[in-house]
Amino acid sequence: MTSEKMAESILSIYDLGFSYPDGNSVLEDVDLEVMPGERVGLIGPNGAGKTTLFLQICGILKPSNGEVLILGKALMNGAFHPEVGLVFQNPDDQLFCPSVRDDVAFGPRNMGLSRDEVEDRVVEALTAVGALKLADRPPHHLSEGEKRMVSIAGVLAMRPRLVIYDEPSANLDIRSRRRLIQLLQTSNETILIASHDLELILEVCDRVVLIDNGHIVADGNPRDIMGNDQLMEAHGQEKPHSLVPHKEPHKTDS
Repeated sequence: MTSEKMAESILSIYDLGFSYPDGNSVLEDVDLEVMPGERVGLIGPNGAGKTTLFLQICGILKPSNGEVLILGKALMNGAFHPEVGLVFQNPDDQLFCPSVRDDVAFGPRNMGLSRDEVEDRVVEALTAVGALKLADRPPHHLSEGEKRMVSIAGVLAMRPRLVIYDEPSANLDIRSRRRLIQLLQTSNETILIASHDLELILEVCDRVVLIDNGHIVADGNPRDIMGNDQLMEAHGQEKPHSLVPHKEPHKTDS
């Protein structure tokens, strides 16, 4: 691939593999390219390697082989990469400051921004997720839905080019889930979403990657992939209910 092509990509992954010290292989020969503005859903059974892949994209785990490029540049493991933001599955793993305002400000402060710029970003991010009124609240006093939005705001405040969501709808009620979907649908960032909520993937994503046993087994249109009964069942998935044809009701003679 040419350097010009790589520069066009937000994320480029080549021949990526990861094994734990005990020899357990989690990812093998993963190739993936994500272009600006794409909304990519990552689906697959538990243990398929989705979270491990995310942790390598963020530079938290070092690949056993292969490479990860962000905006055409090799990812440095262990370094701070504000151009990539990860929203954790459990908001309590992400929120740790005395107030919502401090939590959202944490990333921008670590980017070395001025106090005024940090405050501008906090207001901008909280407004984007509809949580500005929560700014002075302690995070541990919030509902699950509120925590989720605040954790997303904390990532958005760094203005990343790529936002990664790990099971974003987990433990959300119907109203909070709908608010989340609307936020994702209007997001300006390139996004990667790992979720077992396949209806959310259908509503939000324009592309789906199916991963199983550490390998990408399908990559393409969400309706084509998730509507394929044989493919989905072979990899521990169930076709979304909205893609199941509804039978015509029986007509009665008059």
